[in-house]
Amino acid sequence: MDDERVLEQAAAWREAGKPVALATVVQTWGSSPRPVGSQLAVQNDGTFVGSVSGGCIEGAVVHAALDVIKTRVPQMLEFGVTNQQAWAVGLACGGKVQVRVEPLD
Repeated sequence: MDDERVLEQAAAWREAGKPVALATVVQTWGSSPRPVGSQLAVQNDGTFVGSVSGGCIEGAVVHAALDVIKTRVPQMLEFGVTNQQAWAVGLACGGKVQVRVEPLD
């Protein structure tokens, strides 16, 4: 799903009265599966659309988004792996991604 459709779905959830948080990739270093500007929207029941990374990072972002929905406090998340750690698990290179998670009003 492209980012425009993520925002459309987030808006539809809000119009239906469902609390929503929006996660956005704000910075990357090295290898990153999704570029800056990639978005993921989460509603309060855990349903989500979009992507900010994939794998365990995505799960952690959804979990943080649920916390943001409850607390109404934005969070800045950072995930990464060094080049040495990447080689140890069979990846070609390391990288980092920074994701801002904020409630939608």
